[in-house]
Amino acid sequence: MGSLRDLENNVGEELERKNDDEIIMKKKKNAQIFRILLVNFQEVILGTKLCLLLPAIPLAILAQYYHFARPWIFAFSLLGLAPLAERVSFLTEQIAHFTGPTVGGLLNATCGNATEMIIGLFALYQRKIHVLKYSLLGSILSNLLLVLGSSLFCGGLANIKKEQRFDRKQADVNSLLLLLGLLCHMLPLMYRLALGPSINNINNNVATSILGLSRVSSIGMLIAYAAYLFFQLKTHRQFFESPEEEEEENKASEDEEAVIGFWSSFAWLIGMTITIALLSEYVVGTIEAASDSWGISVSFISLIVLPIVGNAAEHAGSIIFALKNKLVPLCVIMGWIIGVDMDLDFSILETGSLAFSIILIAFTLQDGTSHYMKGAILCLAYCAIGACFFFHKIPINIENYSYGIMSA
Repeated sequence: MGSLRDLENNVGEELERKNDDEIIMKKKKNAQIFRILLVNFQEVILGTKLCLLLPAIPLAILAQYYHFARPWIFAFSLLGLAPLAERVSFLTEQIAHFTGPTVGGLLNATCGNATEMIIGLFALYQRKIHVLKYSLLGSILSNLLLVLGSSLFCGGLANIKKEQRFDRKQADVNSLLLLLGLLCHMLPLMYRLALGPSINNINNNVATSILGLSRVSSIGMLIAYAAYLFFQLKTHRQFFESPEEEEEENKASEDEEAVIGFWSSFAWLIGMTITIALLSEYVVGTIEAASDSWGISVSFISLIVLPIVGNAAEHAGSIIFALKNKLVPLCVIMGWIIGVDMDLDFSILETGSLAFSIILIAFTLQDGTSHYMKGAILCLAYCAIGACFFFHKIPINIENYSYGIMSA
């Protein structure tokens, strides 16, 4: 009997120890999950100075739910998009630590434009072609002039006694892509202008021809972009990475590690993309009301304000400007798929602004050197174009705008 009691006591003690171990393990697991969530919150939400703008997101949702004045909805949504755009870029960088440089480069090239792409798709879905065209053009101009100009200006001031140099091979390839994009943008406009006065009698045929030309040109630009990615990431990586840069990148990759895990980054990326989609719908739906209330033209808001917000991450230091041109042909093809007649026929003012910007860039990059004066010139050119569209308050007939005719 004694031995039986001892055995029962031993079994009971083992069960108690197992229960205690399970409780301890559960507590450790819960504590680990809490630490992971805390680290995620600190790195993703509080890891940027733009986190001060994050309260604008719930304010935008509340303003929409309680039917506040539409300009308020537009303002809160616009403010909320800025930190989201920057955080999406951060999350793609975290994912790139696990996927390797090739997939990481593709992710950065694609997700870096998520905000602009979503805004563009909502504008396309709501058939606000004028907003879409201005925002896409503004994205290109801001990256060509503002982002590159501010980078050259700040770099020139930081190295004012030194001559900064860069690889002309990269600049040549990017310039070729820009010139191809400019040609594809100018062809529909030149085609329409070449018809002269006869356009009034054959509007439908001209619109159909311009739409077909735009779609063919867009397919060509998308093929050029795919070829550029293959060229950059596979066959001619040596053009974009010098041996010194490769050594520095290898050392940096050894020193730097992802601050959050792959699945955490992926989950945050999905959540932020959904939030960007919600705020983008608010922005597109209230832009005209904000324009009327503030006395600022839709063209200025679409061409200057929206791209700056959508490019918040790139404006922090990116100089990769040629890749942005891929959004325009993508929207043309998406419009084709959903039955919206989006074409490349921009007005003379818009096409001329793009053309002179590309010419200015070509002269800036031709000798392979940079200094703060070049950056200042590019920034001033962007300010001049912004001022032009600030005073550009001609009402737009949306129906006619699809083939480039603007009527007061």
